[in-house]
Amino acid sequence: MTTRIDEAAGTEGGAAGAATTLPGDAAHERAEHRRILVIVGALMLGMILAALDQTIVATALPTIAGDLHDLSHFQWVVTAYLLTSTISTPLWGKLGDLYGRKKLFQASIVIFLVGSALSGLSQSMTQLIAFRAMQGVGAGGLMVGAQAILGDVVSPRQRGRYMGYFGAVFGVTSVIGPLLGGILTEDASWRWVFYINVPIGIAALFTIAAVLHIPKKRTEHTVDYAGTALMGAAATALILVTTWGGTTYAWGSGTIIGLIVATLALVAAFIFVERRAAEPLIPLGLFRIRVFSVSSAVGFFVGFIMFGAIVFIPLYLQTVHGASPTISGLELIPMVFGMLATFITSGRLVTRWGRYKIFPIMGTAVMALGLYLLALMTPSTTLLTASAYMFVEGLGIGLVMQVLVVAVQNAVPYGHLGTATSAATFFRSIGASIGVSLFGSIFSARLFAELPKYLPAAVVHKFAGQNVTLNPAQINALPAPLKHGFIQAFSHAVGTVFYIGVPFAVVAFVLAWFMKEIPLREAVASGDKAAASASSTPQPPEPATVLG
Repeated sequence: MTTRIDEAAGTEGGAAGAATTLPGDAAHERAEHRRILVIVGALMLGMILAALDQTIVATALPTIAGDLHDLSHFQWVVTAYLLTSTISTPLWGKLGDLYGRKKLFQASIVIFLVGSALSGLSQSMTQLIAFRAMQGVGAGGLMVGAQAILGDVVSPRQRGRYMGYFGAVFGVTSVIGPLLGGILTEDASWRWVFYINVPIGIAALFTIAAVLHIPKKRTEHTVDYAGTALMGAAATALILVTTWGGTTYAWGSGTIIGLIVATLALVAAFIFVERRAAEPLIPLGLFRIRVFSVSSAVGFFVGFIMFGAIVFIPLYLQTVHGASPTISGLELIPMVFGMLATFITSGRLVTRWGRYKIFPIMGTAVMALGLYLLALMTPSTTLLTASAYMFVEGLGIGLVMQVLVVAVQNAVPYGHLGTATSAATFFRSIGASIGVSLFGSIFSARLFAELPKYLPAAVVHKFAGQNVTLNPAQINALPAPLKHGFIQAFSHAVGTVFYIGVPFAVVAFVLAWFMKEIPLREAVASGDKAAASASSTPQPPEPATVLG
């Protein structure tokens, strides 16, 4: 069956056209800017919820595991959230394209808030994992909804200016999460890590209802449930491979090999179904648009590297420098400043120049440099030096992450804006999930390979049985000779993780050079042929990209 990508110019198109400012009318432009800032502020509240909960739980996990008397499954509190948010992202994007994004965004907030409240009320680890999975479903809608709605009200040329604010919020909340989690856990209760979402979410709901008005055209559609199920199963199998491989099960075990085979089979089945679906979850024709395919690949590696850095830098600070969870969060501020500087600057320059390719190239190069510098850290590295290295890594992340979304939204048909945005976000989320689990496996293997170099065999065996890497306070309580040996081994293991991240950043750098430069449109909807012609913008195969 042959399916075509047809631009749904009528869907939500009224708001699209209204968002273009009138040249030369300064008063109108200022009023329009104020209106968009109000909308962006409301969308940011939703994005804060999703971004914060990716990391806020990290510093509370040891306390949660002790309170719920279940240490063996606590990692699934994080994995369940990442897994369901990743799987649901493409579905939210598709549903937004089909039925309108405002109501879908509000529904995702409600699902997230219900999951948050139930997580805070959990009385067992099983309940908490299930409710965190519910939170993740809502988070998938929040992340893609905020970025896609921005695409409804701002033209690609102006979008970089506002997308920089989104990137800043995402970066800051992701890094501040561990700090806030530590403060709430120490001064209140770990349950407030989840309860804090409720007032923020309610404020977002009321603000969205009041300020966001996107007219939509109701049409009959078919939801690709088979494709959604297959993609979810494939993503689950892949993340289980990287979570269990080398830790719970050996890489050559039947379980891991079986999961790898299952992943490949499910991906093949997904492609088969998508080629024949009336309205596929991810139209395969999008991959023929080079900007989309290259941006998705670069985004995968950016997510892979970014979350690896965020997870292991606090571990280094807490274990090697003896910082508390709260202090280690404060010591991440240089990385936040680096992200803020380039998130905002790159967004404004994209708007001014109307071009974007240089930023992913520069950003991936700086990320590779930052990872190399982080790999050089040892127990004798001063906090000032470590802060400089973190700042460099933050600069690189800020240069590339949000610019990729602008590039994708500019290149695809307007009718597939949400689908393309969610697909790009999906690949970045998959990269993050794989990066955290794979780097974790590498770290554990390297740590226990290094320990015998510094500690007696009996002590190494004791460490292996206590899983002390999850609780830096235990390490700080060790006798001085044992503590010194463990810190040396730990530092080498963390350094190995950062070294291994460098070639992945180099791959992203090489891929970025293959991104096609399409000057950013002045109109919101790519179907605005007059605007496209006036700007001499070469358009991708819009009204119809054939899917074989």
